[in-house]
Amino acid sequence: MTDDTAPQPLQFGWEEWISLPDLGVPAIKAKVDTGARTSALHAFDIETFGPSARPKVRFTVHPIPGRDDLVIPCSAAIIDRREVTSSNGERELRYVIQSTLSVNGDHWPIEITLTNRATMASRMLLGRQALKDHISIVATDRFLQPELSYDVYHTARMRAAQPKRALRIAVLSREDNYSTRRLVEEGEKRGHAVEVIDTTRCYMAINALAPEVHYDGKRLPRYDAVIPRIGASITAYGAAVIRQFETIGTFCVNPSAGIVASRDKLYAHQLMARARVGMPNTAFAASPKDTGNLIGLVGTAPLIVKLLESTQGKGVVLAETRKAAESVIDAFRGLKANFLVQDFVREAAGEDIRCLVIGGRVVAAMKRTGAEGDFRSNLHRGGTAKSVRITRAERETAIRAAKVFDLNLAGVDLLRADTGPKVLEVNSSPGLEGIEGATSRNIAGALYDMIEARVRPAPVRRRKTTG
Repeated sequence: MTDDTAPQPLQFGWEEWISLPDLGVPAIKAKVDTGARTSALHAFDIETFGPSARPKVRFTVHPIPGRDDLVIPCSAAIIDRREVTSSNGERELRYVIQSTLSVNGDHWPIEITLTNRATMASRMLLGRQALKDHISIVATDRFLQPELSYDVYHTARMRAAQPKRALRIAVLSREDNYSTRRLVEEGEKRGHAVEVIDTTRCYMAINALAPEVHYDGKRLPRYDAVIPRIGASITAYGAAVIRQFETIGTFCVNPSAGIVASRDKLYAHQLMARARVGMPNTAFAASPKDTGNLIGLVGTAPLIVKLLESTQGKGVVLAETRKAAESVIDAFRGLKANFLVQDFVREAAGEDIRCLVIGGRVVAAMKRTGAEGDFRSNLHRGGTAKSVRITRAERETAIRAAKVFDLNLAGVDLLRADTGPKVLEVNSSPGLEGIEGATSRNIAGALYDMIEARVRPAPVRRRKTTG
């Protein structure tokens, strides 16, 4: 008498189609080898990362033999490092990971070693440890389980179903401040490896075939993304480092060109004017003879005189009268400093709006109010901040201003004028402390949401065909 409730054994031939869903590999042919203890996967660009207590490994998989143009980026926790003797007698020290094996709706965990199997007919080998007790092997047959297809790699569903792999991210920053610490904290909380790199200690190998970025005597590894936190004093060098990462093909949250353009206040205003972004009336001139005309272009006093290199409210002067404006302009010219003259938006009453734009949407906004007697609302100068509800026009203006510079992360400062929102500045390296504190929003988390959406999908490329 037989027990009909007992599980029916799975039959494997000497070659089967399998899936490795944890790695984002929906279809791969595997050779069954009961002579091997541990399974092996064909992997390229094997690289460890993460803390030494919980190391991880990154690697790429070419699941289709002969199709090196199709690349699946993977990551997994390292569970062991083991010496393995191959069928030809060669010994190799390999990283061991654990992943789910899926066959015909059945799933179970297996151990996998990572190695280069480019010379092997099969990209995957299934060893004894992967074969459950109720699997029987029919060594004379193949494909006894449902056959899969490599066509799955060219579907939209394939990209949507990619697992949440751990990313390796560099934060370019010279400062150990709140923003840098939050970016590291939030990234590691999500399982990513986040490294803080001092921008000024980077140096570059510039060549056509193998551009590289070096740091402290070593070539920096491949990063999935770079978050630039470039200080105003090193804008030129910081932009050069980011350009190098862009040349390598690394996703940079903010591009070098956008950072440089946003830091040049004159050029920034010209770009926003071209894009019809609302801003205060602005004038610029180099000759002392043009002072009167310069003031006339902007309007009547009071006026704002602003150094082009000003940051955090420094180098920004309110001239209450025309005479005062002429005196300030003469003083700046005497210092051979470049500056702008803008009309003073009186109705803003010493307040501005900081909109935090990430990935083309406003994720938080705060109203900043200047300290008593100070028209500048910068938090660094004693101003206060609180969460604010912005209008549709303000939201659209902030998004358009960030788009002018192609910034995925931007702090857009607006004034509420009678004629509509006016953009004061677009900051390509906005601080997180003030706006997270004022709004209780997880800004660092929103940034990682955007980064993960941009870099996690597998870069599947179709083979070129000739007609």
